[in-house]
Amino acid sequence: MARKLIKKFLPDPASVKNNRFLKIFGKALHDPQLWHLTRYSVAHAFSLGLFCAFIPVPFQMVIAAGGAILFRANLLLSVALVWITNPITMPVIFGFAYYVGSLFFPRPKEEFAFELSWHWLETSLHEIWQPFLLGCLVCGLIAAIFGHAAIRIYWRIHVANLWKQRALDRSKSNH
Repeated sequence: MARKLIKKFLPDPASVKNNRFLKIFGKALHDPQLWHLTRYSVAHAFSLGLFCAFIPVPFQMVIAAGGAILFRANLLLSVALVWITNPITMPVIFGFAYYVGSLFFPRPKEEFAFELSWHWLETSLHEIWQPFLLGCLVCGLIAAIFGHAAIRIYWRIHVANLWKQRALDRSKSNH
């Protein structure tokens, strides 16, 4: 079942509850709805996690956890999905986001070399921040919408196949 597949890849809920950055949410972390794997909670978790992955700030996990609590999405998936943007993938993903954002601005695209350093932030970010943030917003929204839709479709197909299999099993046992 879809739940079994997802559970294989999720961290232990206790480790997430004891995360020092997530302790700010206190008793809200003990809401059982945040730990269940339902079509609703998983689809919303994908939306939140994928959207938060495109937010170019540290501690994206905290933002995703807050969103999961607010929208009663699966907290583990929401937090885990923000790691799509990690130190290895960040230059490619945020470079693409800048490219997408620069499509909306009439000025010519500026070439830049992304560097994760304070010096680069102080000298270069002011030149590209508008297309970069717009690109992050657009990419985050598109990823969230497609992620949500893909999970809802996958879940529906999976459940329909299970129902068909049960019907076949029943018809075989009746004969």
